[in-house]
Amino acid sequence: MDPLLVIRNSDAGPDDEETLDRALAVLRERTSVEVAATANPGELDGALTRAGSRRIVVAGGDGSLHAVIAALYRRHDLHGSVLGVLPLGTGNDFARGNGLPLDVEEAARVVLDGRVSPMDLIVDELGEVVVNSVHIGAGAQASRLGGRWKDRLHSVGVGSLNLGKLGYPIGALLAAFKPPFVRVRVEVDGQVVSDFDHPVLMVAVGNGSHVGGGTELVPHADARDGKIDVMVSMAIGPLARFGYVAGLLRGTHPERDDVAYLRGSTVSVSGEEFWCSADGEVFGPERTRTWHVEPAAYSMLLPAGPRDA
Repeated sequence: MDPLLVIRNSDAGPDDEETLDRALAVLRERTSVEVAATANPGELDGALTRAGSRRIVVAGGDGSLHAVIAALYRRHDLHGSVLGVLPLGTGNDFARGNGLPLDVEEAARVVLDGRVSPMDLIVDELGEVVVNSVHIGAGAQASRLGGRWKDRLHSVGVGSLNLGKLGYPIGALLAAFKPPFVRVRVEVDGQVVSDFDHPVLMVAVGNGSHVGGGTELVPHADARDGKIDVMVSMAIGPLARFGYVAGLLRGTHPERDDVAYLRGSTVSVSGEEFWCSADGEVFGPERTRTWHVEPAAYSMLLPAGPRDA
């Protein structure tokens, strides 16, 4: 087994430290492991420089995974890289959407014995990457509100059974009742899906299916199919918004008449100012953004399954 470099966030709490120790014990039964704690982009870049030919394992949540993949992309070191994940975050949406176990000891066994699977990456016109998903309108508002509720509810319960995963559905519900409607043109592979004459509730561009700790925003997204999934909600009226949120909680919202669900290689959004939430990070305001998929941009250690047989 090749040696491993495990990268973790220096700000991780004592609970995460204890959880990580259990995973490291599993890994060290089979190979040598170095742990690099990083607190900023400079420290992360230094750790990646020292990685050499070792496989990199990200110990953390979606934000930590995004930071490592973005840094490797900027360094032109992502292509050919094989990454592993030890999910320590509260959301772990990338792990959920790709069948990775949320138990870190089981995840460590995937790092040791998993299949090397090519993974797609979403990249915008500025070279910024999206590992899991990006959304605008009520989605970005839901991320901001959901983040607050996730922090509040995370302490209610024990371990993985806490109520933090309800943060995004609550944020989505609140955003739906006070929605930031936006008038934008949405194009998928040059085809106009929605134009300025009809405001939209939200637009989601997904490489992964889950957001906000388990909500299936783009339920058919697959990070290994070479395509981007795009969901546009035009649920504007109060009853329509309520129905959309109810469908979102059940995962049936793509079936609604006021929802467009497509797949493509390039997605463009332009129009009045809008905010974006990409892998949980909110930024903006923007007037235009274009995302494209880069198929098989890197590889990930995933559980073996029928698809890999």
